[in-house]
This record gives sequence, structure tokens and C-alpha cells, in this order.
Amino acid sequence: MDRQPARVLEPADVRRLLRLVEHQRHAYRNRVIVLLSFKAGLRACEIAGVDWTMLLTSTHKVGTLLTLPPRIAKKGSGRTIPLHPDIRSALMELHTHDGSPHHGPVIRSERGEHMTARSVVNWFAASYRGLGLIGCSSHSGRRTFITRSARMLARTGGSLRDIQELAGHKALTTTERYIAGDRAAQRRLIKLI
Repeated sequence: MDRQPARVLEPADVRRLLRLVEHQRHAYRNRVIVLLSFKAGLRACEIAGVDWTMLLTSTHKVGTLLTLPPRIAKKGSGRTIPLHPDIRSALMELHTHDGSPHHGPVIRSERGEHMTARSVVNWFAASYRGLGLIGCSSHSGRRTFITRSARMLARTGGSLRDIQELAGHKALTTTERYIAGDRAAQRRLIKLI
């Protein structure tokens, strides 16, 4: 049996997810989890492994880049990702809330250590279940990020290679498999031909 790829979420569904986390016990942390998935395309293992040293400047302020080292990335696909303003803002709030640490896990477990990748996967599953979103997994944010990025390429002058690098894929064919088609866009394209 073929596994279906993780569902790509519409912006309204992402907003529902962000509203849900506002009322959760670890709201600051959970907002960052969602944004790292949907606005940076991180995998669950990468979200779990992010450390403040990967985000902070020399003055211990949240910078504008996330530097993922190969040791926490799948297949050693370390990379540097520019931070979306929403992520940066959420990280600054979390950093302040957590006492402005200079190092240590960004996404902390109840014991104050790095959450495990499995815990991040389970957190997403429970959140999607709570919202009644079917076909979603911890990979939905990553797939949504890659698909939305591909749809924005024409506006930026970028290429699929840029998305491949942001996603940390070794092969462009892997990146292409993540991109969901858009029937409405296909119809508009055909009308232009």
C-alpha cells in the first residue's frame, strides 16, 4: 500500500493551528514549533534539535538566520535559513519568556531538555486531531513550506535550486516530490497558452 504524502495546509488552516496553540500550556514554545515547520520547512528532528546557539548573535539576541548544523539535520543536510519575520518575533518572545538563555534547547521538554523528534511528531498529531484536520502529519508544515515556496518563485527571481537548499535536499528530484499541484493554477495557465 502506498503512503499518501502529508497534506499541504491552506493558510486558513495554519491560522487555526496558531490560534489553537495560543491557549495551550506552552504557548510560546508551541508557536515556535508551528512556525519552524511552516515558515522554515524544518523536519521534526530538526525542530527538536534547535539550540539557541544556532539563532543568537554575538550579543545574545535573536538574529536573522538559523544555522542548522549537519548533526541535527537528516542525512547531514545542514544549512542556513533566513528567518521569516513571524519566526523571529516568536523566537524573541520565547527567548524572553525562557529567561534569555545563551545556549540550550529552544524547544524544551517538561524536564527542560530538548524535546525528542518523536515528541514533536506526537505533538503535531494531537494538534491536527484536535482541529479535525485529516491527512496531516509533522511533515505537513515542511511540505506546505516547499509547495508555497515553489509557487512564489516567479515573484522572487529564484529557482528550484534555492528551495532545494532551504529544504536541505541532496537531490532536486526530492524537492520536486514535495510540491503539490494546484488545479486552479493549472487551469489559469492553460487559458494563457
